[in-house]
Amino acid sequence: LERLFIICRGYNRSSLQGACMSISEDYLHHLIAACWFVLCWAGYTRYAHVKGRTTPCLASVLHLYREDWMRRMLLRENRIADANVIGNLERNASFFASSTLIILAGILTVLGASERAVSLLADLPFVQSASRGMSEVKLLCLGVVFVYAFFTFSWCMRQYNFAAVLVGSAPMIGERHVTEQERKAFAERTARVISMAANQFNYGLRAYYFGMANLAWFINPWFFMLVSAGVVVVLYRREFHSDVLEVMVYTQTPTFEPAKEKVE
Repeated sequence: LERLFIICRGYNRSSLQGACMSISEDYLHHLIAACWFVLCWAGYTRYAHVKGRTTPCLASVLHLYREDWMRRMLLRENRIADANVIGNLERNASFFASSTLIILAGILTVLGASERAVSLLADLPFVQSASRGMSEVKLLCLGVVFVYAFFTFSWCMRQYNFAAVLVGSAPMIGERHVTEQERKAFAERTARVISMAANQFNYGLRAYYFGMANLAWFINPWFFMLVSAGVVVVLYRREFHSDVLEVMVYTQTPTFEPAKEKVE
């Protein structure tokens, strides 16, 4: 009996180790792909924040334009146009926040019918077969991405509300007790608040970009890693080497020579 017990215990231990190794091998590439996705997103966000301090990018250049905007606003009596611009920016963030809620509702619906979704994906070409549990994990990760996007866009909306309040409290031209230094400081503060709101909007758009990349995970984890790297390349080119950035940084003003009069 003791020998039989030792044999059974050894068999159970070896079978358990074999099962654990097979499970770990099955999910290891998914774990690597998820870590690569997080590294691409977090790494690029940190890189863009640091590089934007010393290199012209869309965020830094637009901040300079916002400072000019606020300085010129303080020279105008009628500021209805300025309030309308901030209202339009806030509506853009509101649109994306509402769209994110619709996307989250769709993700929750698919989670409720995960078996049907797995069967539909299995019929598609080039799609790696996955278990129901793995598919639900992928859907949950996609939901986390868009939950982050919703909180980012909602915070962006609130910051645009703060900017609207600052525009409403801007000193008028006829106020003599407000010094020029105070006006300059007010313009810089207001521009900074608007830039902070724009940065949150940018973070939300990045979440959409990486959310689209997350869809590639349902096809293949290695393809998911490739698409995540491709999103980083697209974001880098648009923020640091886009045509619109080149135009905003420097646009040559054409010079016209005065027409020479004909001498008879």
